[in-house]
Amino acid sequence: MPLEAEDPDGEDFAFSRRERFGTQIRSWWRPSGTWGRTILALGALGFLAAFAFALHASREFLERDARFRIAGSGNIQASGLAEVTRADLLPVFGEDIGRNIFYVPLGQRRKQLEQISWVQQATVMRVLPNQIRISLVERKPVAFVRHGQQIGLVDANGVLLNMPVTRLAQHHYSFPVLTGIDGADPLPSRKARMDLYLRLMQALDANGQHNSEQISEIDLTDPEDARVLMPEQGADILAHFGQDHFLERFQRYQSHIAEWRQQYPHLAEVDLRYDRQVVLEMAKDAAPDPNAASIAANKPSAAAPATKHSTGNKTKSASHAVKYAAKVVKKEPRKEHVGAKSRAEARRHTEKLKARRKAEAHRAALRRLRQREAEKNHSAGGNAPRGR
Repeated sequence: MPLEAEDPDGEDFAFSRRERFGTQIRSWWRPSGTWGRTILALGALGFLAAFAFALHASREFLERDARFRIAGSGNIQASGLAEVTRADLLPVFGEDIGRNIFYVPLGQRRKQLEQISWVQQATVMRVLPNQIRISLVERKPVAFVRHGQQIGLVDANGVLLNMPVTRLAQHHYSFPVLTGIDGADPLPSRKARMDLYLRLMQALDANGQHNSEQISEIDLTDPEDARVLMPEQGADILAHFGQDHFLERFQRYQSHIAEWRQQYPHLAEVDLRYDRQVVLEMAKDAAPDPNAASIAANKPSAAAPATKHSTGNKTKSASHAVKYAAKVVKKEPRKEHVGAKSRAEARRHTEKLKARRKAEAHRAALRRLRQREAEKNHSAGGNAPRGR
């Protein structure tokens, strides 16, 4: 009779091997006897000891074998170098010469490389048996910057980039000169000023107009007011562009600057930040306008034709504007509020203009310094910052 048979009623009475033979079959790794368990434990210990010995021997081989040592600077390869030289990189790896390649702290070396002003991002890799490979992404300058009596470069993040005059002469940079960016300021503060500069340049060059080529110098001391030194025949004009609507204000300046200068020969500043008016400021040492008497008497001269003069949303005749300016020029301080809604509004702007006058002496010194730098660069045969 077979050992396993099916029940005619559908019930399965198949017996397992344990039930058939009455004994339990154990796996090889679970011996039932004491000697079996002892032998298995000794075998496991022997395997672990052999694995540890092999690991130690491999480590000793990698640490002591001369083939894994960095013999010299020739074992350090770098790519992506333009302004950064090997002489700038090798001091970072000076203590790694003669060291085993597995003991070079790659993360620390990467951070040290990124502390070099021209390095924006660095990658450091081991290449067996004894090579260190470096890949750099360098910063790109976007403007000249004046700090003290030195002219340097600055990138979009506000990082100051130093470059010797001899190397600067080999490049053909055409940037405006920025002031108001100090290396002692925190990086977020410098980046905020550079964001204002980049937005200004992008707006002026919108639609391929290239208006930024007319700008020689920008003062970013106030991160909410881009003060642009506009080169004009005879004297530069400081234009306040604020922090928005740059192209609109630039077009307003271009369309009226000739008329303003004709009416006010000693014009020094133009504040374009207001929607309904333009605030004009005369130079401190400006002499009274010789045509002021005829203008005040409503006798337009050849220097002040009675044409329409638009400032924002208001329109006045040029003769009326110059007449009002003449009255202000005779008094101190010399300020003209063209198209002001009321005297109260003019008084509010007067307070703002008082603060701006404190920076005039500083700007005059900067102009003299720019002339000296231009003469020095011209004599050296290098590139001069953008100017008149």
